[in-house]
Amino acid sequence: MPTDTHDTKTRIDRIAAANIAVAFAVITFKYIAYLISGSVALFSDALESIVNVMTALAAFGAIRLSAKPADIDHPFGHHKAEFLAAMFEGAMIAIAALLILIKAYKGLVEGVVLERLGLGILFSAGATLANAAWAWLLIHRGTLWRSPALVADGQHLLTDVITSVGVIAALALVALTGWNILDPLIAAAVALNILWMGYKIATESMSRLLDQAASPEIERRIRAIIESNGGGALEAHDIRTRQAGRALFIEFHLVVPGAMTVDEAHEICDRLEHSIERTIAGSEVVIHVEPEHKAKPEGLGAVQL
Repeated sequence: MPTDTHDTKTRIDRIAAANIAVAFAVITFKYIAYLISGSVALFSDALESIVNVMTALAAFGAIRLSAKPADIDHPFGHHKAEFLAAMFEGAMIAIAALLILIKAYKGLVEGVVLERLGLGILFSAGATLANAAWAWLLIHRGTLWRSPALVADGQHLLTDVITSVGVIAALALVALTGWNILDPLIAAAVALNILWMGYKIATESMSRLLDQAASPEIERRIRAIIESNGGGALEAHDIRTRQAGRALFIEFHLVVPGAMTVDEAHEICDRLEHSIERTIAGSEVVIHVEPEHKAKPEGLGAVQL
């Protein structure tokens, strides 16, 4: 069964640290590609990678902060720090898009001179392949370990890969046709694309900061676990969830027979809490026990036991 262990947190820390090194390596190759060719489009690709470095640093800091245990001032922990990192990433993408648009406009007005474009494309292609592999790893591990910061960074890198492929393909057309005017137009298209991605990352993070519920699939699993392990109780209702980083807070009301002792009701609650927290990694369960006259009519979403 999955658990939110110290080993998992250590792995997340390590991959977040490695993410910074990869971001620096990629930006080095992409900036070399720009210097070699003078391409505004390759400049836009390199500038987006500067954002990758900044957001990798932010993600690393947020992951370290979110792993801190709960304290007096933060009794529910620091899990939401990862969502703040994702929002910061969205803002940085927007700034990068603006700078690219300025550079593209200058290129359209003043024109661009392209040199050794083939070599520049080669450097960019190498960086793009490395980015693609790393993006897949971040999304895969971030999903597996339930780290919003890693997933957001991986999604951003994936867009970087997609735009880089588009840039390389378009610049190959420039090299074949000699239409240099396409270069700043490609850069402008890149800027608009990453601006849209920044908007999506920021709005998704905002939704989660506002206590977004768990996915329907997770909520179905919670109801199934309650149904399978709630023997002795009558029903569970008002099941609510909220996601905070790698933590999932779950609460519900458990209706028991009025004649049941506190010890018996507590034993059922312990069984349910243990079953849910063992099955759904990172979950924290709070149960409010009620007597049978508090039961809700069938059809209002209650789990009958």
